[in-house]
Amino acid sequence: MLSYDVIEHGKPLQVRMRETPTPQGSEVLVRITRSGVCHSDLHIWEGYFDLGGGKRFYVKDRGCVPPFTTGHEPFGVVAALGPDAKGVKVGDRRIVYPWIGCGTCAVCQAGNDNYCLQQRFLGIVKPGAYATHVLVPDARYLVDATGIDEAYAATLACSGLTAFSAIAKLPKLSARDWVVVLGCGGLGMACIAMMRAQGIERIIAVDVDAGKLAQAKAQGATAAVNSRDADAAAQIKAIASDAIAGAIDFVGAPPTAELGIAVLAKGGRYVMCGLFGGEITLPLPPLAQRAITIGGSYVGSLAELRATVELVKTGKVKPTPVEVRPAAEVNRTFDELVAGKVSGRVVLDFESVSAD
Repeated sequence: MLSYDVIEHGKPLQVRMRETPTPQGSEVLVRITRSGVCHSDLHIWEGYFDLGGGKRFYVKDRGCVPPFTTGHEPFGVVAALGPDAKGVKVGDRRIVYPWIGCGTCAVCQAGNDNYCLQQRFLGIVKPGAYATHVLVPDARYLVDATGIDEAYAATLACSGLTAFSAIAKLPKLSARDWVVVLGCGGLGMACIAMMRAQGIERIIAVDVDAGKLAQAKAQGATAAVNSRDADAAAQIKAIASDAIAGAIDFVGAPPTAELGIAVLAKGGRYVMCGLFGGEITLPLPPLAQRAITIGGSYVGSLAELRATVELVKTGKVKPTPVEVRPAAEVNRTFDELVAGKVSGRVVLDFESVSAD
């Protein structure tokens, strides 16, 4: 099998060839055809997450020690089955749910693999999808996306799932309530489309890029605000008549966090998804006085991925713009992500890559 691996943090990914694994027990071997490129891959590639104040969380402390294969938006074809594998057959085309837990702890038994402390996440602590093959521990982690464009389907394993799960964490919305989406890259646009599909129409898109704001409006946002404007908060409040019930932050940087929290109405909820990094300082009394909630949302559960796919299958979700590139262009894609030049999502084509 062939993979593009992190050999040294921050350096170009390198091609590696090694023996293709043979599935054992309930394992399933998937031949990857499409692999989405996520901004989170950059942090793993760089080797750390910025905690602010000069502090860093190093991915080596989670088992990401080079060389390793990243990539956590897999779509592919079932290539081989372990002797105990059930529920799929060779030739089935499936999304691979990458947020796999230990499978035995109370968290996993409750269906929340993505919160497991003994995680087996693909592309993070287990070999990921920048490769011709991925070994999946059980067929239950494979999701049928028949009828959905396969390149777009690959992005549902993280981008779509993250957006769907974040929306589920909003408070119950009334007819007068608005939601702010901070960051209008691939995740932000997926969120806007999924909210519209669920009947949420009062959406304000916020970004620093005018082109991305225009795309967000085309995706279904009612209004758009450039967060570089000195009066961005005032603009948002005026548009919504001070009825911002929720803010979903797909950037996760001090400026977006401060803006998202500042514009909330009483009882509003700020949901952090982005991992750009940094830290903020908040006065405590207003949290109670405004009755606001500040929380995080980390990808989503297997059940939520299945629900995401079913929502997309209804045809109500406007697909995020996806560009398919040859797998060999992974390093160019990383460079463009770092420079902020990617609109929508990039998906790597592994179907045409020889595994030999």
